Amino acid sequence: MSYHIHPSENFTQEFRAVGSEQLELAIAALTERPEGLLEAIHDARKCFKRLRSLYRLAAAAAPAFRQAENTRIREMAKTLSTFRDATALVEVIQYLRDRAENNEERAALKRVDKILTARRDQHSADEKQVEESVAKAIATCGQALEALSHVTFSDDGDRSGKYLAKGWRRMLKRSAAAREACEETTDAHVFHELRKRSQDYRHYLDLLQPLWPSAMHAKRVEATKVVDLLGHHNDLALLSSLVNEQPDLFGKSEDLAHLLSAVITQQDALRKATLGAAESVFRDDPLDESRKIRLLWQDAA
Repeated sequence: MSYHIHPSENFTQEFRAVGSEQLELAIAALTERPEGLLEAIHDARKCFKRLRSLYRLAAAAAPAFRQAENTRIREMAKTLSTFRDATALVEVIQYLRDRAENNEERAALKRVDKILTARRDQHSADEKQVEESVAKAIATCGQALEALSHVTFSDDGDRSGKYLAKGWRRMLKRSAAAREACEETTDAHVFHELRKRSQDYRHYLDLLQPLWPSAMHAKRVEATKVVDLLGHHNDLALLSSLVNEQPDLFGKSEDLAHLLSAVITQQDALRKATLGAAESVFRDDPLDESRKIRLLWQDAA
């Protein structure tokens, strides 16, 4: 099984199979941990994002199921976010170091890197807390699998096509609103909203790729660029929040000044690059694009 829904197959079975695979992959990651616990948490959270996108796409067909399960998965992912966030801060410092404007700034960022690496290691050293959160997440995945096994949809091609088109259109409208809002502000929360909608779009393109593989792949490449740019922007916003909350954590005031300067410079560059990329990704009219999805689905089904 892959992260695709095939229109020629039974929709209920396809939906359950795709969702179950993501939950099972998350359980396997958290249980087996081939690359360590922190990487396992990262992999599991990616599975949860794909799962929530699947539920959003078909939300019109099962609104109560989507609402309940979205809440379940969202709250579960939050319990693991603390451990992932500590790692993300180390990664974004490396991102800044690679783009340092001079040797003095690079040296300051290197010292900050050591501080945040020690902080990450301290977070992960509390083995009991981490294991408790992971155990709860695995148990919740089991509950989500049970709920998923009972969801049922109309398997009529015309009707399922209409439901999917509605989910697609809603996502594109929310994406357009987020993109327009980003043109008027530098608020990190607004850009984070655009990132979430771009992630949904990328996942939707994966899910329905069998409808039009070449076009869906091309769109997916564009959407991934936006997601990646805003991923760095979001991590920099997370770093800024930590600076505001714990400025003494970062050592010398000179290092803090270099850090803030680097963050501001890179966030500005990322916002400009994002707006240009997002304009290309979301250039088509939501109504027209969702109508194409419905027609492609109904024809293939």
